Amino acid sequence: MTVLTICGPAKISGEITPGGNKNAVLPAIAAAALTTEEVVLDNVPDIVDVHNMLAILRELGGKAEFESGQVRINCATLSETRIPEKLCHSIRTSLLFAGPLTARFGHAELGYPGGDMIGRRRFDTHFYGLNKLGISIESRNGGFLFKKGSFTSTELFLDEASVTATEHILSTAAFLPGQTVILNAACEPHVQQLADMLNKMGATIEGAGTNTITIHGSPSLQGCTQIIESDYVEVASYMALCAATGGTITIAGNIFPHNYWMVRRVFERFNCQFLLRPGKIQMSAPGHLHIRPDMNNAIPVISDGPWPQFPSDMMSCMIAMATQAEGTVLFFEKMFESRLYFIDKLVGMGASAIVCDPHRVIISGPARLHGAELTSPDIRAGMAIVIAACCASGTSTIHNIEMVYRGYQRLPENLCRLGVQVFEEAE
Repeated sequence: MTVLTICGPAKISGEITPGGNKNAVLPAIAAAALTTEEVVLDNVPDIVDVHNMLAILRELGGKAEFESGQVRINCATLSETRIPEKLCHSIRTSLLFAGPLTARFGHAELGYPGGDMIGRRRFDTHFYGLNKLGISIESRNGGFLFKKGSFTSTELFLDEASVTATEHILSTAAFLPGQTVILNAACEPHVQQLADMLNKMGATIEGAGTNTITIHGSPSLQGCTQIIESDYVEVASYMALCAATGGTITIAGNIFPHNYWMVRRVFERFNCQFLLRPGKIQMSAPGHLHIRPDMNNAIPVISDGPWPQFPSDMMSCMIAMATQAEGTVLFFEKMFESRLYFIDKLVGMGASAIVCDPHRVIISGPARLHGAELTSPDIRAGMAIVIAACCASGTSTIHNIEMVYRGYQRLPENLCRLGVQVFEEAE
């Protein structure tokens, strides 16, 4: 176990390069199991979740080399279709191997997938989609057994615009001959990147980025090279850090402005502007953040939702940032009932917060935070705690920091580059 110690307060300044989109890389690794040819992924983040997915691929008999941000995958030697329970517990997206393995080999067996404890995260949408593709699922030994049946074509309507379920159905249908139409599909940038990769591999996918996606699959998919976009959640997290500390930052990478339009709207509510152009974001935070009230001086509401609404994964960091802004704001986390459970840690540091219910919290600021001994409960809450520690007076010690490393590569190095006093040591 590793402990991160941060001495605050900090006023950051500098330039960083973000990693590739975690939520684009993980389904891409699973989709590489669909072909016997080499798949090359560029701009891959060096994070725990990527290594966990590659460990699963190697356990199945595939080959994967990861060096200097590039992963080279060859699944010609893939022979095993059972993923051990321990590896499944290490990462939720282990489930994304189920469809591709079953489509290619006729069957697959997985342990129960793990993941962040941020609330109920259903598998029902995954299983509905796989069933519609002719795959049967039964519970077995604390996990699931998948078997391939007959398939010609199908049209399915998702009861929620689930990102991972959309990706799972996309990857599986890409290997099956016939037409699949997904209605109420997720539209996130990482869904679009997966569709682009599968098209390069020989499938025909139309409508990615809209809520209706049509897939014409092929059982003879080929290899490809896919460059992963920068992780917009990681980028926005560092922007929240910049705004909270009143600093300046330049973020350069594989950045596409259209991924940040809603993020910009939310930052504008805090009187915070940034320069956005292809490949680069520059922000000089105002010396004094203040929350813009809504019409008639009403308390503004920041809520999450399916793309292109504000990402749920950004809510925690924005809440930490809001503690440093003058005014009052209501955060409405609609998607996960345990996402806000970290608020008590901010309150313990001196934040003014009223938790209305598991989905809503009112933040009033600015608060004078003080250092504390903390534990990271999940990836995004952990990064929010890091932001709070950078704003706080005194020393903060953050345990279970490996949880944050699952989604943020070279975090201590990046913080140090930005001028934060940070120390990493083993417990």
